[in-house]
Amino acid sequence: MPAAVPSFGVISGAQVQEVLTGQERKIVELVESAYRLHGSGDTVNPPSYFLRFPDRPTSRIIALPASLGGESAVDGLKWISSFPDNVKAGIPRASAVLILNDHETGYPLACLESSVISAARTAASAALAADLLSRDRGRPQRIGFIGSGLIARYIHTYLAGTGWSFDELGVYDLSADSAEGFRGYLQTSAGDGRITLHRNAESLIRSSDLVVFATVAGTPHVTDPSWFTHNPLVLHVSLRDLSPEIVLNSVNILDDVEHCMKADTSPHLAEQQAGNRDFVTGTLYDVMNRAVEIPADKPVVFSPFGLGVLDLAVGRHVYDETLRAGRLNVIDDFFSELRRHG
Repeated sequence: MPAAVPSFGVISGAQVQEVLTGQERKIVELVESAYRLHGSGDTVNPPSYFLRFPDRPTSRIIALPASLGGESAVDGLKWISSFPDNVKAGIPRASAVLILNDHETGYPLACLESSVISAARTAASAALAADLLSRDRGRPQRIGFIGSGLIARYIHTYLAGTGWSFDELGVYDLSADSAEGFRGYLQTSAGDGRITLHRNAESLIRSSDLVVFATVAGTPHVTDPSWFTHNPLVLHVSLRDLSPEIVLNSVNILDDVEHCMKADTSPHLAEQQAGNRDFVTGTLYDVMNRAVEIPADKPVVFSPFGLGVLDLAVGRHVYDETLRAGRLNVIDDFFSELRRHG
């Protein structure tokens, strides 16, 4: 019997948010499952492809193709742009779509607004790493955010949504307006923790047990290892903030070693300086399976490149829930040439 051509639907950002809001624990579970599938070899996650522009050197559009196995197998592509100058114009830096493809026929199933999916999977990955990497060290009680945009907000939301609370919260951003706006968000959602706006990165790092980097930095701007002598846990989400000296002086956990060693990330720069990868302790999958130990007497840095399979896991969940609720916006006759000879 010939395979049926699936319908093609469009899922808006509002629909994505409707599915994901308040589901932080569920999304962290989905992300953990995707990491386990990736670690066991049940994914295909080729290198990301970067579209760069000679006339707009700070901007880029990235293609992340991937295939996810398991019970909800799906293939697809995230197409995400990062245009930092958008912020000056009053619109978000990042915009994205996610295309899901049917695992059996390869036909596209849906196009989803994906800036929210991308932020959610990034935050879920960070929250999962924070939990796993602190389980033998004790949970940090002082958190500091370097960078105070959408990703920082989502990371805090996912930490709070998975049971984290903090006695002290620090914020540092090159933009005073952005830092003040983030403080306003924290004041309405962070409970009783004391909130401090810091004048510089050093002050924030030295006063934090958990440091979140969520910037748009293209090159390292934090270069002094002495700032980390209190051995904090660092969620290095933006990947290019730390100098090689800091990376080489830390316990380093990556999401995928080959992916992280590209595009002048901090681990990539450290590899170039050291001439080897001996500074990599292991992957988050290794931590899940207790294949590596996380010492308490060194800084611990989690550097996630951001895997396309995570977007697929979250996107497939959004698609399934939207379809189940009968709210999928189907585009009739999207595929029109379906007979081989007319």
